[in-house]
Formats: sequence, structure tokens, C-alpha cells
Amino acid sequence: MTTVVAALHLAVANRYDLFRDELYFIVCGRHPAFGYVDQPPLVPLLDAATYALGAQTWVERLPAVVAAAALVWVVVKFARLLGGGNGAAWCAGAAAGFAPMLMGLTATVNTTTFEPLAWTLVAYGLARVAIADDRRAPLWAGLVAGLAMEAKYALPLWLAGLAAGLIVFPERRILRYRELWIGVAIATLIALPSVLWQAAHGFPFRELVRNAHLKDIAAGPLPFALNQIVVITPLFAALALLGLIAPFAMKRLRAVRFIPVAFALAAIAIVAGGGKDYYLAAAYPPLFALGSVAFEAIVRNAIVRGVLVGISVAGALVAAPLALPILSPPTLVAYQAALHIHPAAQERGDAGDALPPTFADMLGWHDFVREVGAAYDSLPPAERARTAIVVDNYGEAAALDVYGSPYHLPEALSGHNQYFLWAERGQHPVDVLRVQNNPERLAPFCATVKVFGTTTGRYARDFENGKTIALCRGLHPDIATIWPSLKVFI
Repeated sequence: MTTVVAALHLAVANRYDLFRDELYFIVCGRHPAFGYVDQPPLVPLLDAATYALGAQTWVERLPAVVAAAALVWVVVKFARLLGGGNGAAWCAGAAAGFAPMLMGLTATVNTTTFEPLAWTLVAYGLARVAIADDRRAPLWAGLVAGLAMEAKYALPLWLAGLAAGLIVFPERRILRYRELWIGVAIATLIALPSVLWQAAHGFPFRELVRNAHLKDIAAGPLPFALNQIVVITPLFAALALLGLIAPFAMKRLRAVRFIPVAFALAAIAIVAGGGKDYYLAAAYPPLFALGSVAFEAIVRNAIVRGVLVGISVAGALVAAPLALPILSPPTLVAYQAALHIHPAAQERGDAGDALPPTFADMLGWHDFVREVGAAYDSLPPAERARTAIVVDNYGEAAALDVYGSPYHLPEALSGHNQYFLWAERGQHPVDVLRVQNNPERLAPFCATVKVFGTTTGRYARDFENGKTIALCRGLHPDIATIWPSLKVFI
């Protein structure tokens, strides 16, 4: 199962272009730091390092392939720890490897790519203590937790749920173990540099979280729950539900009742906070392990179990083209139409996209760079030397930085997230090549405005199309004075 999942991810790793966030993380990683406005440093450093190995998309995504395969292996180990046999192991591995939402998280290398693996390993470590009294498990679980915190700041939600679950049940004894607190210390020490970076910069991530409502579309409890069934698939969602209930009904699973409690608390917190559907994805694999053990106990006939697991995988594979870049863009559009599927909008800019936003964010970047590069290249050399390129968001800026070398472009400027902190990047332009909507808004800041054209990308994000590429000559006031007004943390 592990090999099959790895092969599937590797086969499509080079199918589309780099994802918006992958481009951004590559640029962030080229500017090493202990943190960034919108994420800890681990993923940017990893993205930059892998891209430097050959500037190939499939090489860039090798860590995601490993994460997807490793999750299957850990969930199988988890099922066996819980007393499951081969039937439970196969079922748990299939769910972890083919649940569409989990496949989607490992389609690219981003801050969520390693979350399912990290959350599952932490829960597995605590389960080893609860079931086998393995006192070493909190030590390596602490290491995993620390590294996870250097990839994304969401892990404390899961840790708080696990702690609350332990307190409720007799397994609270684990909280008295010296090794647990050594593990907590290890996690804290590893996570500390990023926290200190945030503190030194006024906690910009907190501002970003406060502004999330300006971008995200919050779903109520019922729409959120229904969408979970869709993105997990009904049969795998039923397996997760079984995992949620089984520890309270089966004696041999009682020692890990804290895991369903942690899942429930995480779900409540995410819905209450208006979170996106994939925010809960990392909490499912432990439930798959629990549910698979219960499934094996309920369905004792191996042939029946195999058929049911096969049907579950087949259903997931029908949805796989919406999670992994398996089909070409035009074929995917036709596939969605044939299935009468249009992915639910997660953000306010999703509505006009022809493809799922993750895929649309992998397309159109070379067109964008070519159009901006052609405009810049058309300027006389002396004029290029005094011209900066300013764009709206980090995706546009990162695409120019990563793909712009054939056009000898200067480093792109943007007020979005980490780019805002980099400010003018040593440039002192007289003129600005600006990419934005509503070019008439440039007039008060320019002596003259020359329009070169508009951005076009057939399958790119809808909001990236139709932006005007315009040269603002004689910028006033200068870029340093204007800069604070360009800040966008979202």
C-alpha cells in the first residue's frame, strides 16, 4: 500500500506547474530566517533546498511523496498497535492513502503537507504510552511536535485536545511521567526560534489570523460536516465515525479514548473559528486506525472486508482527479461537468475559477511572467535601470522572482505578507511597472501612465486574469513613502 501511494503521487508530481505557495516558499527559503510573516521556517527552507537541486517540479514535490507514503506506514503501525490484524491494517492504510482530502494535502509541498503525518505520530506516541507503557515514545513524539511547529502553527490545537482527553480518563497517569515533560521541553526548544522571531516582529501571524475573515468563507456546522463527508468520501467518513465511537464501545480500545475527544474538540474549535474544511484533515488518520480495528471486529469475513475496502478505494479514486493533478485542465473541466461537481468555495476569490483552486494556482504563472517580462523588456535599458516591478500578491511576486531570470527582471515588490517586510529590496525606482486592476487609480501617483496590456491565463485563478500591466513614470511620492500603505497581511 505504501509503495502504491508513493507511486501514484510521484507519477503526477510533474503534471502541472508549481503551486502559488510553493513559489512563495522557494523565495522565502532563499532568504533564510527563523520565521516569516505567515509561517515558520521549515517548509520555505525545504522548498528552496529541493528546488535548488534541479528546478524541477517533481523534485520539488519529493518531500510530499514521502509524507504521503509515510502516513500510510504509520497508520498501519497504529492499527496493529491497537490490536488490529491484516484486515484492519489494509483498511487503515487504504483510508490514509486514498481519502481525497489527504491526497490533496500532499499534492504540493506546503505547510499542511506534513500535518497529517505529524498529528498521527504524536497521537501514536501517546497511544504507545497508554497501551504498552513505552516511556521512550514521548521523547520522539516531542521531537516530531517541535518540527511540526516549525512547519505550521496549528499543532497546539491538537495537543490541547489530546491533553484534555487524557485528563478526562485514567490515562491521565501519563501526565505524571517525567518522559512526557522532557518531550514537551524538546518540542518547546525546537519551536522557540520561530516564536521568538514572531515576537521580535510584533507577531505578524496574529494580525494575519485576525484578517482571515476578509478572505475566507466561513461555513456553519452543518455545511462543514456535510462537506467533510464529500472530501473524505462517504465510506471513509463512515470509517472515521466508527473510529470516533469505537473506543467507548470496545474494551481493548478504551485506553485511547483521548483520541476521539481530541478530534471532537479540534472540530468544534475549527468550526467556531470559521476554519476551512482541510484544517481538520490531519486529525482523521488516527480515527482511521481506530475505525479499522472496529471494522475488522464487526466484519469477520475477510472476503467481505476486502470487497468493502475495494469499493471504498474505488469511490475515492473517482474523486482523485479533484485532489491530484491527474487530468489535463480541459479534461478536468469536462470531468467535473460530467460528475456535476464544482468544488465548494473556500475563499472569496474562488467563485470564478474553472478548476479547483489548488490546481488553478498551479497554472498561468509562466504566462504571467512572460507578459510582465515582455513589458519590462520593451523599455530602453536606461529606463529599465530605474524601474521597479510592483504586484498585488506573493504569488505574482514569487513567480516573477523564480521564473523571471530570462527577462533579467529586478526582484519583485509587493506589500503582501513577507514581501512587505522585505520592502523595496534595495531598489530606489523613479518609475514603476505596476500590475493591478483599475489602472486609473495610478494617475494621482504618476506623471504619465502607459498601458502595455492585461494578464491572461486560461485556467489560472480568475482574479489573476484581466489585470493591467502599466508603466507609472515619475512616481510621486517615492516608493519608500508609499510603502506603508501597501501592507496586506492576509
